[in-house]
Amino acid sequence: MSEPLEIRCRENGPYVVKVPVRIVDHLGNAFTIAPGKESVALCRCGQSKKRPFCDGTHRDCGFQANDIAAPSP
Repeated sequence: MSEPLEIRCRENGPYVVKVPVRIVDHLGNAFTIAPGKESVALCRCGQSKKRPFCDGTHRDCGFQANDIAAPSP
């Protein structure tokens, strides 16, 4: 059985997903992921000029996220 897909939430930053992954737009067209990448960072601040990918704008726009998972019992 394969490992589940893991999406990491960086503190006050993007979602990070390990490659290989296929990211598609609402029409089903795949975005190009640069060869040799080990992971992709997806924007969650909404301000990136390269959406859906992160361009680091979250650092300048004051984006804050309090996404913390509940601890395991």
